Amino acid sequence: MAAKPKLVQITTAYGKPAEGSPVVPRNQYVEIRQEKPKNKYQQDAPEYKTCKFVTEAIVADGREKGEIRKVCANPECPVHHPKKQQRRADPDAATKAAQEKQRREEAIANTTGICVLAAISAAVPVRLMKRDLLFVVERLAGLVEERRLEIVARQHGIKREKDSDSIAKLFAAYLRRTEESVLGSVLVELTILLTSARQQTMQVLNEAATFYKVDTDAIAAKVMQEFAAKDKAKAAKKDAPKSPAKQQAKTSKKSVAA
Repeated sequence: MAAKPKLVQITTAYGKPAEGSPVVPRNQYVEIRQEKPKNKYQQDAPEYKTCKFVTEAIVADGREKGEIRKVCANPECPVHHPKKQQRRADPDAATKAAQEKQRREEAIANTTGICVLAAISAAVPVRLMKRDLLFVVERLAGLVEERRLEIVARQHGIKREKDSDSIAKLFAAYLRRTEESVLGSVLVELTILLTSARQQTMQVLNEAATFYKVDTDAIAAKVMQEFAAKDKAKAAKKDAPKSPAKQQAKTSKKSVAA
C-alpha cells in the first residue's frame, strides 16, 4: 500500500463499508478470474470477461488479506454490472406508450366525471321535487346497514311480518308510495344515521337538534318521567295484595294436593 497508494482496496466481506472507509465490499466489485472458461456457462459469466475498467486491487480486509486481485469496481460498467445499467435505463418505448395511454385514459375519465357531476348539479331544481327526494333517499337507504335502517323503518310503522322479510325491500316500497313531505324527513333521518356511523352518535344528534331547534333537555326529561312511571307501576303491581278469588283458588289447590 505504501508503494502503490492508488491501489484499489477490497474486502471479501459483503455489506456496507464503514463511513469514510476506502475499502470496497464484495457486493460492489467483480473479481476477474485468471483461468480460461471451461464451458458455455463460464463464458457468459461476468467474472470471465474483461473490460476497460479492470484494475489491480489488494485484499485489505477479510480472508486472503494482502493478496492482489484483478477486479472491476466501476458501477457504470455495462459488462460487469449490467443489472444496474438496466435499472438506470429509461423504460422502453412500448412501456412508455402504455403508461402514457393509461394516464390519458384516467385524465379523460376524471374530466368526464367532473363534467357529468356539474351537469347533474345544474339540472337540480331550486326546490327538490318528489322524484329528486326519492332518488336521494333510495340511495342513502342503500348505504345504511340493516340494523340502523330498521330504526328508521320502525319510526314510520314498517315492521316485518315474517322473519324472512327484507327490511330494505319493505322500506323501499314504503318510500315509493309515501308523501313528498315524509321523504324530506326520511332524508334527514338517514343522513343523521350515516353520519353517526362514523362519528359519536350523541354529537351528531345534538348538532342536528341545534340546527332544527329541537329542545333535547325537554325530551330527555320526558323520557325520564316515562321510565319512572313504568318503574313505579311495575313496583306497585309487584307489591299489590292478591285478590280473594286468586287466594281461594290457591287454597283449593293446596287442599286437593293434600
